[in-house]
Amino acid sequence: MKKSDFYFDLPKELIAQTPILERDHSRLLRIDKITGKTEHLHFFDLPKILNPGDCLVLNDSRVLPARLFGKRETGGAVEVVLLNDNGNHVWECLTRPGRKTEPGTKLSFGDGELKATVVGVAPGGNRLLRFEFEGIFLEILERLGKMPLPPYIKEELEDSERYQTVYSKELGSAAAPTAGLHFTKELIKELEDKGVITAYITLHVGLGTFRPVKAENIEEHEMHAEYCTISKETAEKINRAKLNGGRIISCGTTSCRTLESRSDENGLVSEYSGWTNIFIYPGYKFKCIDALITNFHLPESTLIMLVSALAGRENILRAYDEAIRKKYRFFSFGDATIII
Repeated sequence: MKKSDFYFDLPKELIAQTPILERDHSRLLRIDKITGKTEHLHFFDLPKILNPGDCLVLNDSRVLPARLFGKRETGGAVEVVLLNDNGNHVWECLTRPGRKTEPGTKLSFGDGELKATVVGVAPGGNRLLRFEFEGIFLEILERLGKMPLPPYIKEELEDSERYQTVYSKELGSAAAPTAGLHFTKELIKELEDKGVITAYITLHVGLGTFRPVKAENIEEHEMHAEYCTISKETAEKINRAKLNGGRIISCGTTSCRTLESRSDENGLVSEYSGWTNIFIYPGYKFKCIDALITNFHLPESTLIMLVSALAGRENILRAYDEAIRKKYRFFSFGDATIII
């Protein structure tokens, strides 16, 4: 298939720049994955859709405040976004301006509370920085760092917790698993009280999730790798629900990619900690998940290819066209879909 097969025209004014006041009051477009039929709901209607015995799988990764603003030793300004922890205080980072951060360049953040030296260049051109500090690195990052919001969000975020899910726990993501931003603790309790099983996986979202597909033939696209974990307890919950006839409801493409990476031909998953670079596009046969909660995705992105694999490209593009006509909010702070 071609990248251009997944293009749609999106008015810029529909790209949500800020979260709505109440998380679960976002709109929810229900899409029948077989027929493509749609229904307009709100996220707080989710308990009407899920059944007792269904298993809702949530990604509990927490976003690192990984965007740092500092100065070079020579006095010029620099912006750094932490991408991957390579160990021994060395991180692969995106730096701006890149041409002013050659190996040997010394950087300072927060009046010298955090310092770094560029020690190398990673494949693809990102810089390797070795950080120097006293105390606990993540605590310093919480004080000095800002949220690395997606490039299509131009407004500053007043409350950084609105770019975290209410159940986030494991620090490590460079971007939020945004399908989960719609949940409140009260909504999760309402689902559990109904008999819906909740299970948690961890996938640390990398900035590669925003990397565009450059190859016109999508099969030539090289998918970025992300670190994920499925605990023994979570695997047992999912497998028990599936064997008992419950549906596996993935919250987010991150949960979906984690589960599909580790499921066997019967759709059962196993305990796992490691990397996944699974690329799901039309023609893929889903083994584990039965339904997917997710936001609206960028044209020609790997994520719209994933949802097209679940519901069919024509059904998805038709549903997106309807959402545009109905003025749904798009992308990270936007409205949600459930493909079921």
